[in-house]
Amino acid sequence: MAQTARQSPEGGKAQRVYLLLRDEILRGEHARGAALPGELRLAEMHGVSRVTIRRALDALAADGLIERRAGVGTIVAGAALPQTGIAADFATLMPQLVRMGRTTTARLLSYGYVTPPPAVAEALRSDARVQRAVRVRLIGEAPFSHLTTHVPEAIAQNFSEADLATTPLFRLLERSGVEVDHADQSISATLATPEVAEALDLAPGSALIALTRVVYDAAGRGVEHLSALYRPDRFRLEMTLNRIGRDGARQWAPTLAIAPEAAR
Repeated sequence: MAQTARQSPEGGKAQRVYLLLRDEILRGEHARGAALPGELRLAEMHGVSRVTIRRALDALAADGLIERRAGVGTIVAGAALPQTGIAADFATLMPQLVRMGRTTTARLLSYGYVTPPPAVAEALRSDARVQRAVRVRLIGEAPFSHLTTHVPEAIAQNFSEADLATTPLFRLLERSGVEVDHADQSISATLATPEVAEALDLAPGSALIALTRVVYDAAGRGVEHLSALYRPDRFRLEMTLNRIGRDGARQWAPTLAIAPEAAR
């Protein structure tokens, strides 16, 4: 069962403490049944007042992550998230993301045709109308990614809203006759907006992995713009590095491998 976190306390300091303690609990740093430090100690540790600590703890209690027991203290009630998240090797991320589309499920949140935002138009090298779709991808019942895609209308008219809810977009592009040639990809971090936080069962302001990918065909035309946001507790990026070179020119280099999907 996914942990929800929609009881984020008011006030920047209380929310910060709430997010820090929540992430510690979900990462398993505080075992189920263990006692958290007292309010005074937590206030000293985080440099805030006891009132702020109480607000943060009240929110954690509302989420079911802790229990406030008279005469005992604050006890961790929520277990760490099960280790069933998605892992991807950074060096082979593209084929693994394709495979991920076949081993997880998606829920379509919105769908329609729009004028592309300036950044998307620049990336796709066209300001023609695009199909915009927003989906949440899940492991079982637990959401782990929030995906916003923009696809040129001339391509997107070959598949339907129902197709997007059941079939990975890469497969739909191939079925539409698109010959993918290459992609530009960047990865950074961001904070969850209230809308994204609700979709991913997180508190607003929670940290997310942000991935932007633009896919091009053999003619250099943009065929897909993806903005993906991942829960870091359910998705991680891994990279294997090898030491190469000789003498003073030695350096770290990633291990590159091609998965079967990449050749299709």
